[in-house]
Formats: sequence, structure tokens, C-alpha cells
Amino acid sequence: MTDANPKFEALLGYIKRSRGFDFTGYKRSSLVRRVERRMQNINVETYDDYLDYLEVHPEEFSLLFNTVLINVTTFFRDALAWQCLTQEVIPQIVEARSSADEPIRVWSAGCASGEEAYTLAIVLAEALGPEQFRQRVKIYATDIDDEALSQARQASYQPKVLQSLPQDLLLRYFERSGDRHVFRSDLRRSVIFGRHDLVQDAPISRLDLLVCRNTLMYFNAETQNRVLARLHFALKGGGFLFLGKAEMLLTHAHLFTPIDLKHRIFSKVPKLNLRDRLLGLAQASEPEVASHLTRQTRLREAASDVAPVAQVAIDHNGILVLTNERARLLFGLKPHDLNRPFRDLELSYRPVELRSHIERVLSEQRPLVLSNIECLLPDSEIQYLEVQLLPLLDEGSPLGVSISFTDVTLYKRLQGQLQRSSQELETAYEELQSINEELETTNEELQSTVEELETTNEELQSTNEEMETMNEELQSTNEELQAINEELRQRTDELNTTNAFLGSILTGLRTGVVVVDRQISILIWNHRAEDLWGLRADEAQGQFFLNLDIGLPVEQLRGIIRSVLLGSAYEELLLDATNRRGRIVQCRVICTPLIGPGDENQGVILLMEEWEG
Repeated sequence: MTDANPKFEALLGYIKRSRGFDFTGYKRSSLVRRVERRMQNINVETYDDYLDYLEVHPEEFSLLFNTVLINVTTFFRDALAWQCLTQEVIPQIVEARSSADEPIRVWSAGCASGEEAYTLAIVLAEALGPEQFRQRVKIYATDIDDEALSQARQASYQPKVLQSLPQDLLLRYFERSGDRHVFRSDLRRSVIFGRHDLVQDAPISRLDLLVCRNTLMYFNAETQNRVLARLHFALKGGGFLFLGKAEMLLTHAHLFTPIDLKHRIFSKVPKLNLRDRLLGLAQASEPEVASHLTRQTRLREAASDVAPVAQVAIDHNGILVLTNERARLLFGLKPHDLNRPFRDLELSYRPVELRSHIERVLSEQRPLVLSNIECLLPDSEIQYLEVQLLPLLDEGSPLGVSISFTDVTLYKRLQGQLQRSSQELETAYEELQSINEELETTNEELQSTVEELETTNEELQSTNEEMETMNEELQSTNEELQAINEELRQRTDELNTTNAFLGSILTGLRTGVVVVDRQISILIWNHRAEDLWGLRADEAQGQFFLNLDIGLPVEQLRGIIRSVLLGSAYEELLLDATNRRGRIVQCRVICTPLIGPGDENQGVILLMEEWEG
């Protein structure tokens, strides 16, 4: 099975459409191996059969993702690398943010079940102290595995998971809860978990430290390039990137420079535009060379300025770095607009939306031409432009985009005049032909007109009789519609009364009531359920129940829900849960069928209550 197997690609496309997981950028060899391993476990031989199996058994998605997304992580994994980060990098970050109110922003990308994110919290709390940590630090921990994120948010770990943690850190940062250890709640508020796809979603920005360990190795080279460009954008100037020991950046020296190559710690390389690079070279050269390079730079700027075509340039970070005189006059650009984000300028969306096209040119590295763009001039005259976007590359790496605006108004007008002239000639020729034919037929038409008038008079008399009959029928129909409308109004009043009665019952119950249909989508979510889990009814209704991110481990209810859907009359389960106030409770869940007309099982009723034992 090769990378170009269309049936395997169709399977990936179905997974992306149905569950939002985009695996198309993953290395095909390892991805195929893991998918086929899952297929073997359920005795499925072909990709088509496995796609059919996923459609019929939605619970298989979770098992497949657990196989593909290998969440291998521990506290202080690769201890020597964490020691280097603690001793060499963290002090630099703290020193650079020396003011007591300067925030420190950290991103743990691919955090799995949270061990890495809480390790970062421990390291920064040790460097700053708990009080400063709570006030200044934000750790954003992301992953595409919702199940792993749910586990990470609970911050609860078994003792064997914490074996790599020194005893003094265990005592300072974890609280005992039964047979498990829970990370300190006061520090946990600074760790924010969320779902994020490195390939599709926009990166978190203005970071001091970005930790992405052993995640890039699963992507192919093209996807790695896109992800690394986003990671470069996410970091502040002088920010640090911490990778896993299985990953290298030897071919991306223009983005990151190594701080400690052995332990995969890098710093961001700020990108310079062409003018800055030329001026920097000139300052480092002999006086004659410096003068020559300076003249070359000025010559290029002057040539661009007097060009008859309006032109602007935007760097890869979306900053306006160049405009010529024609562009400044045409679009009202000012000198202070240089070095501003292009998206903040009116030119980015008028006379045409350019931001999405700029992203496309940067990602595809191919020119793009937009034709017949209308531009309204100050004197209310319409000008037509042809907009050409060209990628600016440096040894294959994108520097930015050059955008030129060519005035094609005269060509557009001449083209319109030519089309109108051709149409007028064709129309005149057709008119001459038709006049001749009309003269020939006029005599015949006059003769037949008298006959038509006599026939018309007879038809009008017949029509008058038909209209009287139709009027009587309409009156009868109107009376029937009024009777039907009255009956519908009575039924609506009865239905509103019944709904109000049912709503008062659900509101008065002290038990959480959740009703789902046969697809396990939420139909009813009562007031007590809102109070238990902190999720409003309008937020819950229509959601897939097993995808809810609440304190109740809903995945453990899959079995009893399926049992009731298959015919069981009663199922009960006692679960450990966390209510909306953050208190760990035992929740008793009773599952019964929702029986509709004809004794048909239309869904499941879930009754939830805190169980006192």
C-alpha cells in the first residue's frame, strides 16, 4: 500500500469531514501502519470496509485516534534536556521579563495528558516563586486529542506516573486525593488547556517559550515546513523553541538557531527585509563597497518609486514594507503606514479583498492575477485595475509578496466599445431583414385581425361565466380554511399547555435529567443538569453527548447507553465526577429507554444525582 493509494486517501478525507481530524499531512508510512493495526484488531481487510465500519460504529473513532495519536509523555521526560532548559533558558526568559507586571507566555503544543504542561508549571514556579507564577505566567497546553485533554484538565495522576518526579517537588506541587495525586489547584489556574491542530489552526502568538516535543516527526516534510513557519511566527523576538530528541532543524537555520543542539533547544531568528540585509552588509564592508551598496539600494528604491504601475510589498509576517509613489497617490498611503500590519490598512480589503490571496500566494509560492477590479476614484469615476500578486523568495523560502496594480481602464473601455459596435451592426442587419418580412406579412395579419376580434369577443363572454363559478368556489374554500385554522389554533394551545407542564416538571426535579436521541444527540437538558455540570441548556442541546467536556466522564456511559438503545429496560452506573464547583463527587446515573408511539425506542433518558453512599 503506497502513499498514493486513493482508497486510503478517501478514508482520511472521511475522517476529516466527520470528526475534524486532518491526518493528510502525516507521514504515510507510519500512518498506514497504525491504521492497518487497528483494522487487524477488528478483522477488517480493506479501507472501504473500514470506512463502512466507521459509519456504523462511531465509537471506533476513539479507538482509532488512540492508536494513531500515540500520547507518550511523562514528567521531566529526558531529564538532562529539562535540566538544560531550567539552567540556561528559563533564567534568560525571567531576566528579559524583569518587570514584576510583564507576563510570561508559554505554549505546550501536543501536550497529550498534561504531564509536559505541569512540568513547565513546576519549572517556572521554582524560578519565580508561586506568587509571581500565579500573577505573571500563562501556559497554553494544546492537543488534537479531546480524550487526552479531558484527562489533562483533571490533573490527577497515579503514583507510578510520578515516579520520575523528585520527592521534594512531589510534596510541594501535588496534593493527595485517595490513591492519586492532584496538581495544586492555585497553580493549575495558570495552565489553560484547549484543542488545537498545528496544521490547520492559527498559532498562539507573543510567546516566550514554545515546547513541541516529538510531534513534528509524525509530519511529512511539506507539513513540517508549514508548522515550523507558524511556530516561528508564534514566538517573540528572542523566544525559545524546545523540541524532542527525535527532531532536528538542520535545514531551517533561517528560522531558528541552536542554543543547545544536543538537547534540541533553539532560539528564533528574526527575519530581515532585503533593504536591512543590504545595509547591514554595507556597514560591515570597506568604505568603497559600502558606498556602492548604499547607492544600489537607493537606486532600487528610486526605480520602484517612479514606476508607472502602483506597487506595494508585504513581508511574510504581513507587514507593509514598501510602497512606490504611484501606490501612495492611488490609495492614499502615508509614510507612517510603512511597517504597519497590512490587515490594518484599507488597501487590504478595498478595492478587493487581498488578505486571503496573500496567504494563498505565500503557501503555494505561485503568482496570482485578479482581473477587472473596480476602483472608485475621488471624482466618482470608476477605474479598472489588474492586480498581480508575486511571491518573493529567498533560496526557496518565502520573504513576502509583491502586489502591483495596473490601470486597464482604457483597455476595458475600448473593449466595451468594440463589443457594443459589433452588437449594433448585428442588430441593424437583423432589423433590415425583419422589416422586409414584416412588410410581407402585414397584409395577412390585417386580414386575420377582424376574425381574431370576433373570436375574442366570444372568449370574453365565456370567461365571464367561468369567473362567476370560480368566485363561488373561492368563497367555499375560504370557509373551509377558516375552520381548519381554528382547529390548528386549538391544537397549538393544547401543545403549549403540555410543553409548559412538562417544563415545570423538569425544572422542579432535584435530579439532573438528560434526554438523548438514538444518535446520542442531546434533546433535553434540565435545570439540575445545568447546576451539576455548569453547562446551559442552550449550549448543550443538539450536541453529541459523548463529546461533552464536563466534569462527568461521559465516555464511561457509552456502554449503558448502547445497552438501553439495544433493548435493555434499565441500567445504572456510579461514577466519580467533578461538579461545576470543582468538587469531586460520586454521581449515580440511571439509564432508561425513551419509548415513543408504537412502543418504539426513540432514545435514552439519563437521570443524574450526587450519591451520598
